[in-house]
Amino acid sequence: MAYKGKYTPTNVGKYVGDPTKVTYRSLWERRFMKWCDEHPGVLAWGSEEIVVPYISPIDNKPHRYFVDFITVTKDRNGNQKVTLVEIKPHKQCGPPEKKSKVTRRYLNEVKRWGINEAKWKAATEFAENRGWTFRVLTEKDIFKKNNVTKRKRSKTPKK
Repeated sequence: MAYKGKYTPTNVGKYVGDPTKVTYRSLWERRFMKWCDEHPGVLAWGSEEIVVPYISPIDNKPHRYFVDFITVTKDRNGNQKVTLVEIKPHKQCGPPEKKSKVTRRYLNEVKRWGINEAKWKAATEFAENRGWTFRVLTEKDIFKKNNVTKRKRSKTPKK
């Protein structure tokens, strides 16, 4: 997931923010951007346009969390629905497994989980205070069979 690059929206009118400054930090984020840009059910979307303040459990100081995405869609009743979306690997979405030997890697995973948990708690509260929702999507959501973000392959006739 170490890929980074610029994304150029094809439906510039749907993008919330400066469409010349859209950066993805993983191919999963790029895939989600493409889906938001092309899906007719997404009315508007933005990348790292929402900033949520939170207190880090590591240093107990205030920090700023730039949520990966904001999307505006319509629900089945035609009401607009705003969702804040974070893209993360599944393994980072829960506390790390306790190891028999405490390693530097394990300590980093514990630290990462503590920070993520604080960010997501703040984002959930931030969203709920505005009548929005907050979701964390993982590779299990993005690459799920029959998922709308799944790329459709064209069938080539066999010769």
